[in-house]
Amino acid sequence: PFLDSLGVVSYRISSGDPHGRFSIDPQFGIIRTKKQLDHETQSVVVLTIQSHLGNSPAYSSTQVNVSVIDVNDNPPVFLTKSEKVTISHTQPPGTAVYIAHAEDKDSGLNGVIKYSITSKQSNAFSIDPSLGVINLTRTVFADEQQEYSLHIAAEDCGSPPLTSLLILDSLAVKIVILDINDNSPSFTSSPLSYVMEDAEVGFLVHHIIAKDPDEGRNGQVTYHILSGNENKAFVLDKITGVLTTAQLLDREIQERYSLTVMALDDGSPALSATQVLTIMVLDVNDETPIFLNQLYETAVRENQDLGEFVIKVEAVDRDAGLNSLLQYEILPGTGYEKFRMNSDSGEVVTTAPLDRETQDVFSIKGSPSRSSTAQLYLTVLDENDHNPLFAKTRYQISVREDLEEGSAILDLFASDKDDGLNGEVTYSLIDDTFGAFAVDSVTGSIVTTKTLDRETKSQYTFRAVASDCSTHLPRSTTIMTVLIQDVNDNIPRFEQSSYKASVWEGQSPKTDIIQVFATDLDSGLNGEIEYSILSGNENATFLIDSSRGILATNRVLDHENTSSYRETAASHRLVLLASDRGTPSLNSTATVLITVLDVNDNPPLFSSPEYHIHVKESIPVGSHVAQVSANDCDAGTNAEITYAIVSGNDRGHFHLDGKTGSVDLMKPLDYEDTLKFTLVIQAT
Repeated sequence: PFLDSLGVVSYRISSGDPHGRFSIDPQFGIIRTKKQLDHETQSVVVLTIQSHLGNSPAYSSTQVNVSVIDVNDNPPVFLTKSEKVTISHTQPPGTAVYIAHAEDKDSGLNGVIKYSITSKQSNAFSIDPSLGVINLTRTVFADEQQEYSLHIAAEDCGSPPLTSLLILDSLAVKIVILDINDNSPSFTSSPLSYVMEDAEVGFLVHHIIAKDPDEGRNGQVTYHILSGNENKAFVLDKITGVLTTAQLLDREIQERYSLTVMALDDGSPALSATQVLTIMVLDVNDETPIFLNQLYETAVRENQDLGEFVIKVEAVDRDAGLNSLLQYEILPGTGYEKFRMNSDSGEVVTTAPLDRETQDVFSIKGSPSRSSTAQLYLTVLDENDHNPLFAKTRYQISVREDLEEGSAILDLFASDKDDGLNGEVTYSLIDDTFGAFAVDSVTGSIVTTKTLDRETKSQYTFRAVASDCSTHLPRSTTIMTVLIQDVNDNIPRFEQSSYKASVWEGQSPKTDIIQVFATDLDSGLNGEIEYSILSGNENATFLIDSSRGILATNRVLDHENTSSYRETAASHRLVLLASDRGTPSLNSTATVLITVLDVNDNPPLFSSPEYHIHVKESIPVGSHVAQVSANDCDAGTNAEITYAIVSGNDRGHFHLDGKTGSVDLMKPLDYEDTLKFTLVIQAT
């Protein structure tokens, strides 16, 4: 009963064998294979084994690592069954030609491969048994054989070893020895050929043949015309070497062609040979007379007498006999009546004087009788019979005074009907421009040569001259007037930097005090000046006429008013501003010191209306008794005060100093006689 409760241990494979290659005895735990194993597919298998005790859900597990030992069951296999290799026959011994490569799925020594050459057609090649590298063992330059077929076998190092079979699994390598392009083509065809001049287009002229002993592309020759066929008279088939006419031939134009022909092989690099092929064009009687030139050009001076020689024209007939005798004539046309032609010699002369300015070119047709024509293009040569002319006899322009030095202000132009040097115009200035202007002698452009200043000089007048190379024809002259436009570049300036003026106090408002003046060298609005008071005009005491600069009072002035803004009592310091009306406006300042003159409009005032003085009766005569003082707000003599005793001093007890106001005792006092004196003192 106890053993039954413990149960029996059972085993099973829980994971690691998805393909069912293994089984386990559930009672004894013996693991066996169920299917064939493949080392190359899976070399290690990890199985998870679980064990259970009876019916208990609890279990324990362990891992079993199964290593699949390799068996040499895979032969080496080449990835490709055949290869073709090309090499140059100049390669030196030891050159690697090809690398054979086979694969063996086995591992260890079973998968190590050894290579060998099974075919022995030639001793020119060897193979590295380990690396499979096929090398040249000697040069093949002298071999007549151009191809070699090698069979390569691969054998592993297993036991027993497996080998790729010669027929089924070996590698066939075909080695082709390439030709070197070491021979140039050589011509075998004749360097001379003949063709009639009336041969049709496409006519066979010559068959060019060149041979090249090289093989393949090195011996393939193509043909090309290098030079001598600039007019495309012939065409050459580059493959066959057949030369044919590409256009109609004319022996009288060209009787011999020298074509430089090249034979070029297709090697790399290509080699070539050249041949000069001479083609003679045989004559056919097909020509008519022709002028040596289809267009004759000449020139004759104008204003010459009639009979002036013009030109001699000439025609030729390449045929012979009577057909080569020629007669010349001028065909009717514009201006032909001014010329005559000698019918035998072809000389052309004038029948009237010519004028280039009327007609400078004549186009005349001449003809040998009943045959061909030629064009005579006659240019009448110029004589310097016209002087230059300005488009205008007078120019007037305006420029700003701030124009930079070197600025162009006008391009003069004068025309001259003459031609060439006779019509080339040069320009110059013949009057003094005060160093301000110059003219380009070629273009006629007038430029400034210094900075302009309208205030220094506002207008320039000078003459410009146009001349040609003539020494006897008159020159053309035009008058230049240059007006300098003002720029606001001058500030207004007062005549004085400071002014002094005076005005009596008590004057009515709008009383003129002083007129100031400022000048501005500019013109127009730039030179118009406006006056204003910049500072010092407290309480708007003064005003100024903005245009005339007259400074006046704006209210009644009081000399005694001691305002804090005045420099000294009864004076005013104003800062005046003079501004122009330019843009931007310029300005300057000046100061005006205005002194307000005193008027005696204030009476003296005593410091006290009554003075009470107490003295002893025993005071000695001559003693100072009292001091009176008065003040006058006026100035100068108007403020000088004089004192006097008006009443109360009938007996002359006291003396008053008229200037100082000092009161002194003149007689002894007697208290019992007079107890009190009342003096009335006047200040004037």
